[in-house]
Amino acid sequence: MKFTKTIATAMTASVMATGAFAQDIAVIAGSIEDGFFNLIKKGVDDATLMVEANGGTVNYMRIPNYDNFGPDLVTLINQAVAQGVDGIAIPVWVPDAQVPALQAAREQGIVIMQYNAGQGVKDDLEAVNYFGSDEYAAGFGGGLYLAENGATHILCHIQVPGAVNLETRCEGVTDGAAQAGATVTTLRVPANLDGDVTGTAEAIKAELIGDPSIDAVMNLAAWASDASANAVAQIGGSQMIGTFDMNPAVLERIQAGTQTMAIDQQPYLQGFLATSMLFAHLKFGTEIATDPVLTGPAIVDASNVETALAGVALGAR
Repeated sequence: MKFTKTIATAMTASVMATGAFAQDIAVIAGSIEDGFFNLIKKGVDDATLMVEANGGTVNYMRIPNYDNFGPDLVTLINQAVAQGVDGIAIPVWVPDAQVPALQAAREQGIVIMQYNAGQGVKDDLEAVNYFGSDEYAAGFGGGLYLAENGATHILCHIQVPGAVNLETRCEGVTDGAAQAGATVTTLRVPANLDGDVTGTAEAIKAELIGDPSIDAVMNLAAWASDASANAVAQIGGSQMIGTFDMNPAVLERIQAGTQTMAIDQQPYLQGFLATSMLFAHLKFGTEIATDPVLTGPAIVDASNVETALAGVALGAR
């Protein structure tokens, strides 16, 4: 009897280890209007090739916009649970809304993997790992960089007020700038301006005109630095421009000397690692010993912009 039970236990362990059942995962992401998440999706798509080759599936789910941020994210979480997924990879931008929904999913046996935002609530979710940048450290480095390169008064623009990763970035910018003797003013604009280059340019222009002491702008998204560049050009200013994340226009401005820097968090890696490592954990029981896994920050400026441009051309940066 004991021998039979041992064999049965071994057979059960073997079935679990070899993943006899399909592993289905959901990757929840930001607004369909947010180009940053196209780079995340490139990583997700590449990881999906491996997932499907091993019998699993990936459902990439995005909210429509940021107007109803927290509730829309909860809706996607609940949809993923209703679909019977085995794991969810997700940023946590609105902890008050998302954490209870994800804890409920966890209680149903769904494994959580975090990426991009919400590192501070990882333990609350019993998440496997976090793939992304340390938002405070990235902001601190960006604020220090601008101040050490001549900025004395930085405008830090938040496009979705209340989003924990964005608020944390500006906190870091403020502290980093202060270390080098500069000050920071935070500009929070309505969330319905997110992605609106023209409307955001007008809001930033008003701040620059209203306070001529502002000599640098730090944006928290690449498209927003397009707005800052427009605002500076419209007033004939010489303010330094920095941003989190990159797009071809950002890198072309850095190359041309009309933008100072960008902070890269490598979204491709966030999407790729969160998807592939969640699946591997479910399928094979693997984990990465490093926790969290930081994909940034890295400063891109005139000294290394050519390398970044090569990655952008391939759709991965």
